[in-house]
Amino acid sequence: MEYLDQDVSNCSIGRAVGLVGQPWALLILREAVRGVRRFSDLQEHLGVSRSVLSERLEDLVAHGLLELRSYQEPGRRRRGEYVLTEKGRDLYPVLSALRQWGDKYLADPEGPAVLATHHACGAPVHVTLMCEKGHPIASDQEVERRPGPSARPRTAEPKVRRSPGR
Repeated sequence: MEYLDQDVSNCSIGRAVGLVGQPWALLILREAVRGVRRFSDLQEHLGVSRSVLSERLEDLVAHGLLELRSYQEPGRRRRGEYVLTEKGRDLYPVLSALRQWGDKYLADPEGPAVLATHHACGAPVHVTLMCEKGHPIASDQEVERRPGPSARPRTAEPKVRRSPGR
């Protein structure tokens, strides 16, 4: 089956973009990776409205990327904090790839705002693509794509979508 004959409504990229491509979602995940867990800290650091932050956090919890956990400081009422789940932590390479691309093409003239280095040795961290046998992939031209087990033929013209993954 040729790619243009394939139905893309079940595309994993489209589904992922539908979730993490929502405004603020990746930035909330960036904050969670950096250890920012409390609603008030997220709101203050991101400068996002309470309603938008609340919606995004609800979505990220509902999809299993964050977990809402209860905590209580002495003498204070119980509150919630947002903690990355394994599913959320598995997005770290995606966040790192976006950072790496942004550092290369969008950073200030002085350089990037954050330097990512390996804690153990201090060397810069880079995202690399490789096959399961460990061969590095330098270009998309080195990747063969073929229909997977859930591929299905396109039967009609696709409906116009308002946003990817929906």
